[in-house]
Amino acid sequence: MSKFKTTGYKKSIEYANKGIRAAMKSERNFRFQIFFAVLVIITAIFLKFSIVELCLIVISAAFVLVAELFNSAIEFAIDSVYHNRKNTLVGFAKDMSAGAVLISTISAIIIGTILFSNKIFDLVVPGYFWF
Repeated sequence: MSKFKTTGYKKSIEYANKGIRAAMKSERNFRFQIFFAVLVIITAIFLKFSIVELCLIVISAAFVLVAELFNSAIEFAIDSVYHNRKNTLVGFAKDMSAGAVLISTISAIIIGTILFSNKIFDLVVPGYFWF
């Protein structure tokens, strides 16, 4: 018997939703990223992306959102322990988690640029693909 109380899937989903709502309320960048993720996915559907292309867009957007949630969680945890005091190692940890968000965002932009430029160029010059 475990000393930890096991909760069902319903409780786990409730906790996850609570975390996402907290991020929506407290993190401006998360709201910004959700807005653009929805916009990009709707545009991809409108441009009739293939299933594989659409999956790449969704995965890229999710990658950015997950990185932002981890970044926020790390920042909140560190701030709760160090009470927002300046510390070199704390700064490094926060900078590294922000760097993870930046890398995920850049990779999503590259994937989006490749996929969208191909579709848009095909609208201008039908039947021609640049790759």
